[in-house]
Amino acid sequence: MRNQPKYNFFKNSSYALYGLVDIIKHETSFKIELFLFVLLTPFIVLVEAELIYKLFLFTSLLGMLIAESINSAIERVVDLVTLDHHHMAKRAKDVGSSIVFLSIFLFIITWGIILYHIFQDSSIFL
Repeated sequence: MRNQPKYNFFKNSSYALYGLVDIIKHETSFKIELFLFVLLTPFIVLVEAELIYKLFLFTSLLGMLIAESINSAIERVVDLVTLDHHHMAKRAKDVGSSIVFLSIFLFIITWGIILYHIFQDSSIFL
């Protein structure tokens, strides 16, 4: 059995915030995706669309940040274990990168389909 302190919501939340601040400070890819998140979130709020479409847009955008966080965690653990080139370390990092790649693919497809649907009858395409 693990010896760990009793669960404390506020203490555990502070750990999460420390992790978020750390990833913002040290991960360029996360900064780029966070900029995109900040830029596109107001668009989601302002666009005239059904709530479900807005939810899909927001979820796909947030999914990129989540995927980048997972990738960064994988890379840090692998680097903690070994800085030497090892085929298993490379495979672990490649899987982390594929998570980000798939989340970006999902973002592009989701936004493309929904924006096409929203603006297909609009004069924006004239």
